[in-house]
Amino acid sequence: MSDETPPDVPPPATDPWKGLRGVMAGSLVLEAITVLLALPVVSAVGGGLSWWSVLYVVGLAVLMIVGAGMQRRPWAVPFNLALQVAVLAGGFVHVSIAVIGVVFATVWGFILILRADVKKRMDQGLLPSQRA
Repeated sequence: MSDETPPDVPPPATDPWKGLRGVMAGSLVLEAITVLLALPVVSAVGGGLSWWSVLYVVGLAVLMIVGAGMQRRPWAVPFNLALQVAVLAGGFVHVSIAVIGVVFATVWGFILILRADVKKRMDQGLLPSQRA
């Protein structure tokens, strides 16, 4: 499969990536909320919070919220995936953070599958807005 759209395939009439960017932004916001909700769990079950664990968890949440607004940028998907790695690495704070990371890594895996499917359909001219 080539990266170029064949010349006989019309471009989509509407932006097919707009909805996917919204899904990615919404997923980041939901993940930020979930990560912040882990703070009381880490405090009660994890033996308490230290300044570095609070900084790490709150910093991740802030980066996710900022990243949600940056989904139009060409580096957004790698940034989103780097955040997922950072959440998985948050297992050093408490295992509950790593569990959140596993759940959302699955969500992001599905988003990447959807992204590849939209690209494939767009290249083949099968999107509804490409039909005459």
